[in-house]
Amino acid sequence: MKQVVDLIHKAGVFHIATIDGDHPRVRPFGFIMVFEDKLYFTTGNQKNFYKQLQKNPNVEISAMIDNDKWIRLEGCAVFDGSKAAKKQAFEIFPNFEHIYQSPENPIFEVFYLKNPSATLYSMTGEPQKIL
Repeated sequence: MKQVVDLIHKAGVFHIATIDGDHPRVRPFGFIMVFEDKLYFTTGNQKNFYKQLQKNPNVEISAMIDNDKWIRLEGCAVFDGSKAAKKQAFEIFPNFEHIYQSPENPIFEVFYLKNPSATLYSMTGEPQKIL
C-alpha cells in the first residue's frame, strides 16, 4: 500500500475514471491515504462523482509519475461512514476544513478500494504488478 501511495504522491495529481450510464467520466484528484491497511479517497455526496459510484462502484485511477512511468490502480469503491476514517483524512489534509468545515459534515464522504490492483508501467520496460 505504501508504495502505491508514495508513487501517487510523487505524481501529485491523479485521475479517477467512473462510469456515467454508458460514458466514461474522468476527473483529477489529489488526496489519497492509507487507513486500516486500505487505500482511501474522499469526495462530497452532492457531486456527480459520488452518484456515479453509487450506481457503479468500479473505478480506475491513473497517474503519470515521470516522463517514462505511470501507475494504474483499480478496484471497487466502498463508502465508509466511520468517524475515525473521516478524522484521519482531516488530520492528513487540514485544508479539508476550507471545503467541509469538519469531519462531521454530512456532505463529506470517504471511501476505500476493495480488492485493489496496481500496476506500474514504463515506456521502456515491462509492466510491474505492485499490488
